[in-house]
Amino acid sequence: MKSIFVKPDKGFVTDEMLNDAIKQSLEGRIESLKKVLIIPPDFTRFHSLAGKITAIYYNLLKNSCEIDILPALGTHDPMTKEQVLEMFGPDVPFDRFIHHNWKKDVIKIGEVPAEFVAEVSEGLVTNAIAVEVNKLIMDKSYDLVLSIGQVVPHEVVGMANYSKNIFVGCGGNTMINQSHMLGAFYGMERMMGRDHTPVRKVFDYAEQNFLKDVPLMYVLTVTTAVLDEVTLHGLFIGRERKVFEEAVALAQQKNLTYVDEPLKKVVVYLDEREFKSTWLGNKSIYRTRMAIADGGELIVLAPGVHKFGEDERNDELIRKYGYVGRDRVLELTKTEEDLQNNLSVAAHLIHGSSDGRFSITYAVDKLTKEETEQVNFIYADYNEIIKKYDPKKLKDGFNTLPDGEEIYYISNPALGLWADKNKF
Repeated sequence: MKSIFVKPDKGFVTDEMLNDAIKQSLEGRIESLKKVLIIPPDFTRFHSLAGKITAIYYNLLKNSCEIDILPALGTHDPMTKEQVLEMFGPDVPFDRFIHHNWKKDVIKIGEVPAEFVAEVSEGLVTNAIAVEVNKLIMDKSYDLVLSIGQVVPHEVVGMANYSKNIFVGCGGNTMINQSHMLGAFYGMERMMGRDHTPVRKVFDYAEQNFLKDVPLMYVLTVTTAVLDEVTLHGLFIGRERKVFEEAVALAQQKNLTYVDEPLKKVVVYLDEREFKSTWLGNKSIYRTRMAIADGGELIVLAPGVHKFGEDERNDELIRKYGYVGRDRVLELTKTEEDLQNNLSVAAHLIHGSSDGRFSITYAVDKLTKEETEQVNFIYADYNEIIKKYDPKKLKDGFNTLPDGEEIYYISNPALGLWADKNKF
């Protein structure tokens, strides 16, 4: 099919444009499709509009073919009925959703050669990377595989989505671990907000060499949101890489915020519906780290955070080692077998530390002081701290409080990247 690019001059995609583009992407094909697999993100990408788009595709196809829906969970918790209803609406039945188990449901489809990995990582990583995906993706009974999601700055790959939805969202232990560690070794600041990173090049190699026979179509969005008011700025549909590149260019305009000077105090709010763990909530750290001054302060308002890892084993390891900084984590991976076998956790521990550059306070309601400090964060009581930093009274950007203190407020760190111009 011919790629579809919807990026209107007036800055947002209307419902009519959205529906027309989706219908166009299926033009001449609906009658021939017998079985379709839809791969949307999970609830952690609620603001992607992937739920709405999935529902449109479902309604267009439900009378003519069988439809399965495989949320790209990665290592996240399975979606609940309540989350499915809120994200996808009442038209998409819960019994069509299949839980991706990243430990049991995957098959190996190839391997990215060691020499290629060494080349793209500048010699920092020299081992081959096994490519594993959910077995349904390779199931030849599907006439069409729709991968739906949002392109937005990302700490592991540079810009999220496109083939990441397949290789990580529906990937297995080896690919998840190795790609996360590759990104951590190479350095977040060198990658976030950029396209052709080492991890992306690994995904590109795997896409080009191992997914050629999969009837795959990408449906990519670029969005912004104020509270729950989501604006769709662009929609990009097709198989060619240019679909992703066009989305990246727009996301770099819409989802990157530059500050003229490093920020001394940043307050980030984590919506309790979306952020239940520091595994997800630490977006507040790595999406802001390039904007925060040395010696600065980050306060994370996290009313819903009640654990550290999304996965039980990951949670155990985070509690054991804590967010102790890049150098210490790299040392630990040389000696500790449990981290060597769980490199995505090691990468996460690196992502969740400021490396001593600025302080990190987690204001929580569902974790104890002892638990919070055990992983190397400063503890604050959420109900106490919001008396001063009330999300209902703060606006995104600079705020001057009644006592004269100036802070920079971010209502949802998942939707962007903040950086000092001089560091990007």
